Amino acid sequence: MAMTVNAAVSLPSSKSPCLSFKNSITIPERINFNKSILYPRNVSFGGNVISIRAQVTTEAPAKAEKISKKDDEGVVVNKFKPKEPYVGKCLLNTKITADDAPGETWHMVFSTEGEVPYREGQSIGVIADGLDKNGKPHKLRLYSIASSALGDFGNSQTVSLCVKRLVYTNEQGEIVKGVCSNFLCDLKPGADVKITGPVGKEMLMPKDPNATIIMLATGTGIAPFRSFLWKMFFEKYDEYKFNGLAWLFLGVPTSSSLLYPEEFEKMKEKAPNNFRVDYAISREQSNDKGEKMYIQTRMAQYAEELWELLKKDNTYVYMCGLKGMEKGIDDIMTSLAARDGIDWLEYKRQLKRSEQWNVEVY
Repeated sequence: MAMTVNAAVSLPSSKSPCLSFKNSITIPERINFNKSILYPRNVSFGGNVISIRAQVTTEAPAKAEKISKKDDEGVVVNKFKPKEPYVGKCLLNTKITADDAPGETWHMVFSTEGEVPYREGQSIGVIADGLDKNGKPHKLRLYSIASSALGDFGNSQTVSLCVKRLVYTNEQGEIVKGVCSNFLCDLKPGADVKITGPVGKEMLMPKDPNATIIMLATGTGIAPFRSFLWKMFFEKYDEYKFNGLAWLFLGVPTSSSLLYPEEFEKMKEKAPNNFRVDYAISREQSNDKGEKMYIQTRMAQYAEELWELLKKDNTYVYMCGLKGMEKGIDDIMTSLAARDGIDWLEYKRQLKRSEQWNVEVY
């Protein structure tokens, strides 16, 4: 039995943050779319009241043992290597930031014919055309996959990326363009693209459909979370239905830099009790102290709630983007954990061991 699915992807155009395209496709039936604290206390002994300081050690909550997501036999890695990459074709390449945004970000879709079997949270490598200054092929660059395993067209035949064009001025005043990012952003539909991988198991989704998944992204670090969220809210499976909480924090410099906002609004409409999104727009927003609104600043506004969630065995944190945000989050959680007599850094190590703290930063 087969059924028809309407897959809608909303991608801002170069002039307005709204460009929608729809694809109606027929696909198989399984888819529709320990820290010590000293407590002072008075104790009565032999008729005398004695003041003592009792040392109480509160250990971090023990984490329940789980089946590792990395042990899933169905996860494929390194099927295609640099010497023998898969050659796909560019099907779509659209700028998704406004013209006045500080930098360009593009959403692109490549054909795979089902030959690059990836999972949500994995990455692929891309080898730019041409040769480097030494006359050798360019080295591959890794990019987090921005589509679910079904792909944007819902037929498991494509893979999508979210890429920011790298252009900067060096110390000599020369304009430098990143080789691979500019190659990708300039691709025209029909052009070949050399793909390696898929790679990575660190950012794979948890199997628990009732989990709380906190996603922290800056800029194009949104890519793996778009793949998560499409699976959770835009697709239907016989064996998976997300009933937990997905909470996304996305940091960008300006409103014109927001990525996939219309998709996230549709997710909120579809599942208002299961999806939350909070933006941190650093050049336009500030907190009550007048500090710029970075992702850790926005999270600080929900610090108590986040800490309570982090004490649960079915809460998973995923972080993708700029390296600096992790320290800001540590600063928030250290004092909250200490109030409960918990050493945050030790507790975070426990979270990592139980695959509840997953980081991919650069």
